[in-house]
Amino acid sequence: MNQPCTIIFDGEKLTGNADEPLIDFLESKGIALPNVCYHPSLGAIETCDACWVEVAGELKRGCALRSQEGMQISSRHPQAVAARHEGMDRLLSKHELYCTVCENNNGDCTLHNTMVEMDIPIQRYEFLPKPYPKDTSSPFYTYDPDQCILCGRCVEACQNVEVNETLSINYADENPRVLWDGGKEINDSSCVHCGHCVTVCPCNALMENSMNGHTGPFTSMPWSLKRPMIEVVKKIETTISAKPVTGLSEIDSAWRQPGLKRTKTVCTYCGVGCSFEMWTRDRHILKVQPSPEAPANGISTCVKGKFAWDFVNSEKRLTTPLIREQGRFREASWDEALELVAQRLLKTRDTHGPDSLGFIGSSKASNEEAYLTQKIARLIIGTNSVDNSSRYCQNPATKGLFRTVGYGGDAGTIKDIEQAEVVVLVGSNTAENHPVIASRIKAAQKLRGQKLIVMDPRKHEMAERADIFLRPNASTDLIWASALSRYMFDNHLADTDFLEQWVNNVEEYRRSLEPFTLDFAELKTGISKQALIDTAEIIGRAKSVCLLWAMGITQHSHGSDTSTALSNLLLVTGNYGKPGTGGYPMRGHNNVQGASDFGCLRNMYPGYEKVTDENARQRWAKGWGVKPEQLSTKVGEGNFLMVQSADQGDIKAMYIIGEETAFSDANTHNVHSAFEKLDFMVVQDIFLSRTAEFADVVLPACPSVEKEGTFVNTERRIQRFYEVMPPLGNSRPDWRILTDLAARMGHDWGYTHPSQIMQECASISPMFAGVSYERLEGWKSLSWPVNADGVDSPLLYTDGFPTANGKANLFPLKWQEPAEATDAEYDLSLDNGRLLEQFQGANQTGRSQGIWDQAPHGFVEVSHELGRTWYRGRYLGKDYVSTRQH
Repeated sequence: MNQPCTIIFDGEKLTGNADEPLIDFLESKGIALPNVCYHPSLGAIETCDACWVEVAGELKRGCALRSQEGMQISSRHPQAVAARHEGMDRLLSKHELYCTVCENNNGDCTLHNTMVEMDIPIQRYEFLPKPYPKDTSSPFYTYDPDQCILCGRCVEACQNVEVNETLSINYADENPRVLWDGGKEINDSSCVHCGHCVTVCPCNALMENSMNGHTGPFTSMPWSLKRPMIEVVKKIETTISAKPVTGLSEIDSAWRQPGLKRTKTVCTYCGVGCSFEMWTRDRHILKVQPSPEAPANGISTCVKGKFAWDFVNSEKRLTTPLIREQGRFREASWDEALELVAQRLLKTRDTHGPDSLGFIGSSKASNEEAYLTQKIARLIIGTNSVDNSSRYCQNPATKGLFRTVGYGGDAGTIKDIEQAEVVVLVGSNTAENHPVIASRIKAAQKLRGQKLIVMDPRKHEMAERADIFLRPNASTDLIWASALSRYMFDNHLADTDFLEQWVNNVEEYRRSLEPFTLDFAELKTGISKQALIDTAEIIGRAKSVCLLWAMGITQHSHGSDTSTALSNLLLVTGNYGKPGTGGYPMRGHNNVQGASDFGCLRNMYPGYEKVTDENARQRWAKGWGVKPEQLSTKVGEGNFLMVQSADQGDIKAMYIIGEETAFSDANTHNVHSAFEKLDFMVVQDIFLSRTAEFADVVLPACPSVEKEGTFVNTERRIQRFYEVMPPLGNSRPDWRILTDLAARMGHDWGYTHPSQIMQECASISPMFAGVSYERLEGWKSLSWPVNADGVDSPLLYTDGFPTANGKANLFPLKWQEPAEATDAEYDLSLDNGRLLEQFQGANQTGRSQGIWDQAPHGFVEVSHELGRTWYRGRYLGKDYVSTRQH
């Protein structure tokens, strides 16, 4: 924590934090020091020269100063005032001022605000157009060189925050401008359209295309009218000064505010959990604006979170319930649809028993909606056959963590990953799957010397950046992880103090490592013995290690065992319970963690309490106001088993919320066959998905921006999101649909707001005891477990492990050959992956034309040799296969 200090600014004593940027220090006291290039997330760039102050007889840039005890600063010194005005005049010479007809005149333009604050009398240096056209090649944003003041914010963001390293400025050019890869058009460059540059631009040089014509009363005019107006105003300005013109732009900015809405929300794509403000006018989404206050991402976004929101207003959205009759859907009222669903579910239960029904909750819906899904299944129907998509991607990692350390989630936060001495990525294409976390790792490596080790069969971006990149043979990760653990014991790199104090089964586990020699590991994994030794030495000697893994590990037949092996390695080296350490199973969907946390699991109540635990059953029964006997102790069936049971005729009815099971599940032929055999099927979604095509009733739900609730991101962080706009048409929030359905099934719970659902869960589940909407207000967040007093747990295991004796468990493992091995008939193995731009079944990203422009189709990467060969009589030609050399 910073020490306090007192400075003297313009003769006034001010007390605040020491070693804080002066601009931020003054802002906290309500004092605005003029500045343009400074941004709290970027630091001092020192290009605008609008923040000069006088310190001890010298002119200093205010952005580069940090508060110190006894500092004496003057912003009123004549030289400082003159220097600031000169700096601002030079900035304005690069920028054509037409604020009143500018889309960015909305209170958020730093250049405009600073000019007004400094009371600039006139554009002193004549603006001269630059010899470059606008770059409109990106489908998402535009770069206008004539508006660019060359502050360098965008370059700093691209180089050192996103670390995509595309943007630069050559100030030695006769007419400098921002360059993409040295001078390419945006869309032909290495730009990944993350939007960092647009977010930090202090004017309208970089601006979202979605802003065009929608932000103010004059912005919708065509340029054929705007251009003459600008020319006339410029001539008038030279005679009457800029002040009246500036005053008009201030009036225009004020006119815009009543119709401009800024709402905090949380991204609906991957598990990073980025939060930001969504700017809207009516139902039009103007832009996504990240904030330094956002706990997971700060000002960072990716292309999906920044730009892929067209699906919200898509004409393909479901807006009214549908009922299938004679093989075709017809529109229905909510009363008719919900009454039919209630009757058919209850009839199925009463006729065939509770376990003849299966429920699949959504990894994209809210925590509260996951809670209601499992509550209906367990309390009303009486079955534990409730699950979510984590069965395929998250549960193997969760099982590995349960076996070893006790909690099924990330050990720490993104900040821990940033501050680790070594980061190990295993089976994680982080730059495409979790791009904002990847940017943090890239920045830590580039700017702070963090070591990066990547284990992956595929050479992706993170592998190219790695200090050590190892390519194990597919499905052999348990072997190298166990071999490294053995190496630590054999070479005095195991953390014996940590093991003695905090870990059970040390000797038993060490004996289990006997088969995992370096020779065996080299033979099986294909990694050389020396490379394994080099890797072990870096990990074993590091003071802090974070190990991240994803679906490259978990989506295997032995994913739980491999996840266990990785956690074992962290325990052996003492990398739990201290900053910059721990295991991080990266979550795929925005709320796949929360869906499991809040009970959409076949064997767990909310908060990971087993349905077979009698104490847990009694507590949940009491909390729900029923007798314990009403809650089943039989472990239910998961996603895959439900579909199999449906195919076999054991499950008669299914209720699926927001999951594209018919498209995403393996062996789609069998999935489709199973759905066709169901007596009754309900799908609740925002689009008529492939899965919904098999339904008897389709209920139109809302995306996150049309409701309130909470999500849990990959770091166990619970965040609130707010209603940006009302539900489209006659669609409804999932929590309301489930509440109304429960009432028709005889259980009128009376929820009128999702906060009441969270309050109920927190009153029953010890893990969420201190969670409340008040404690999650605005940008605030809580990381579970949360004590009743609201104290949360950003870093787990600091004072022990949630086991009977407070110690972790090293878990012995045996190597098993992968079930997915190739054979004589199927001699190739396909490793599926994700694209940065598209998400899952593309039901959301696929509604944005700009996204399709970037990633219009999937592809297969093979070697050049394989790409040229005939395989079973079929040529894999260049139109279908990317032959990328690694």
